[in-house]
Amino acid sequence: MSNNTDPFHDIRPYNDDEVRPVIDALIRNKELLDVLGRFKFPRIKSLLGPALNPLVRWALTREFAGVNTVDAWQKIIAKYMGKTLKRTVSQLTYSGLEFLEPGKGYLFISNHRDITMDPALVSYGLEQNGLETARVAIGDNLLQKPYVSDIMRLNKSFVVKRSATGIREKMKAYMDLSSYIDQSVHTGHNIWIAQREGRAKDGIDATDVAVMKMLYMCKKKSGQSYADYINSLHIVPVSIAYEFDPCDVAKAEELAALANNGEYVKAKFEDMKSIVKGITGDKGKVHVAFGKPLAGEFAAPEDIARAIDASIAQNYCLQDTNLAARALQMGQQHAAQAVLEQRFANLDDAQKQHALAMYANPVIRQSHFNLVDAS
Repeated sequence: MSNNTDPFHDIRPYNDDEVRPVIDALIRNKELLDVLGRFKFPRIKSLLGPALNPLVRWALTREFAGVNTVDAWQKIIAKYMGKTLKRTVSQLTYSGLEFLEPGKGYLFISNHRDITMDPALVSYGLEQNGLETARVAIGDNLLQKPYVSDIMRLNKSFVVKRSATGIREKMKAYMDLSSYIDQSVHTGHNIWIAQREGRAKDGIDATDVAVMKMLYMCKKKSGQSYADYINSLHIVPVSIAYEFDPCDVAKAEELAALANNGEYVKAKFEDMKSIVKGITGDKGKVHVAFGKPLAGEFAAPEDIARAIDASIAQNYCLQDTNLAARALQMGQQHAAQAVLEQRFANLDDAQKQHALAMYANPVIRQSHFNLVDAS
């Protein structure tokens, strides 16, 4: 079991010897049973209330009987993931998996559109191709409920302490994160992180240089150069392209409110609603492109950020919705424009412009990086 001699005990995923006690506690968690009951049997739950909980507990006990390892837990999650994808994705494709070597640890740095689905799709693709699933960075702002934290840490998530306050506390949080990523990759484990904090709601997939600085924090005093260390992390940029973003309307409303008022105040548990919508909403065609592992003379954080941006933009699989949005911005026609017009019919003009930009920006970014490379 974990203890304070483990430097990462409060942020790392659960180990195999912790799985069973955590599952047993989850099965007894009244709040989780209530949530699952409302989600799975909304009509019956409204009639029976807490009386439905024993049935939910029985179903969970049966489902997770004999699950004593992270791998066994993830196999059950993968089964449900497959069912969810069949309902919400019309076509799921992958590219670039041939660049990856089994048994080697990679740092996957991806664009970020959906809180849960982005890392889930990366790990699903790895698992389906006989590769190890990734340990996933998740902000503690999404772990407001202890049972949510337990479920995520069972599923190989590690905690990014965004709520840290004060310089010293923030520096420790970044150092722990840097050290954990270092240890994981160099012991053959895959890691997934987003290229920036928070989703790219405007569709501009730009790497935060601060994230690239964080990676090197644990090696600053080692004497190893930035370039050598970055190459040792086997960074793989990942481009995730959704035909439809289930949260696009909500994102457009938020961006318009920010533009008009200078701020946007999230409602309580708004992130949890976004997670549910992202999982259950229609995504149309989805393509996940694994870029070639980066190798080169990345002497500064800005250099590696630029290389990640170029890879993500150039490997982005442009969907008809992306091309239609760009055409509409330019006053042109496109076969898929009616789908977007119907999708955004209830938005005002300012919100529509944000919604279109969200889908059009990957087209603009790809064109920009292709031109830069060609010049």
